[in-house]
Amino acid sequence: MNRAEKIFLTKEDLAETFADDLINRIKNAGKINKSFTVALSGGGTPKILFDILAEKSNKSIGWNQVHFFWVDERCVPPSDHESNFGMTKNILLNKINIPEKNIHRIHGEADPLKEADRYSREVLKHNRKINNLPLIDVVLLGMGDDGHTASIFPGNLNLFNSEKICEVASHPFTGQKRITLTGKVINNADAIFFIVTGSSKAVIVEQIFKEDPLSVNYPATYIKPFHGSLTWLLDKKAGKFI
Repeated sequence: MNRAEKIFLTKEDLAETFADDLINRIKNAGKINKSFTVALSGGGTPKILFDILAEKSNKSIGWNQVHFFWVDERCVPPSDHESNFGMTKNILLNKINIPEKNIHRIHGEADPLKEADRYSREVLKHNRKINNLPLIDVVLLGMGDDGHTASIFPGNLNLFNSEKICEVASHPFTGQKRITLTGKVINNADAIFFIVTGSSKAVIVEQIFKEDPLSVNYPATYIKPFHGSLTWLLDKKAGKFI
């Protein structure tokens, strides 16, 4: 597995660097007239990233060739403050010149099982394929204080073996329904980036990196690309023990 890690002084520095990297990847795809697919996550640090992307957006970025997907979504309408899509729309999508048809949101307001099936077809339709799975160019992940990633929580590690593209998951404490890409689809991506910030994540990051026996309980441990790259982008607080 091709894994790298980078530690930044602040989460703002992290977001700035990743924004530049993503823009370069988009531009390089444009040079060969290739569409570019990105699966986004929610969370506080992505908010900073989306702000920076919106600021850097200009005519040299070919947003018309970029297709946005979501790693997961809460089963709420897009107007709800918990909607990952709603947050991205307000901070980024409304500020860039991207065709509506290139925005592939999860319909959190729909019936979860039916939507998981519909979104699976959507992901398949608009991505290249390898290993009989969709090949997403860039997958952006976060990690929770319990080691979960996407909406794959501790106790649901079976979602790394699922043959489906999307599954319905439930938050272990609130019971809230969510729709998530499965582990195999995430691990089939060309490039996976973990964005992890804050001291509350430091111990779990250390356990994953040092292969502590406890790390087998954390879904983030099982993000291991089949053929692509994995990069952990950490601020100093999250990476202080590695």
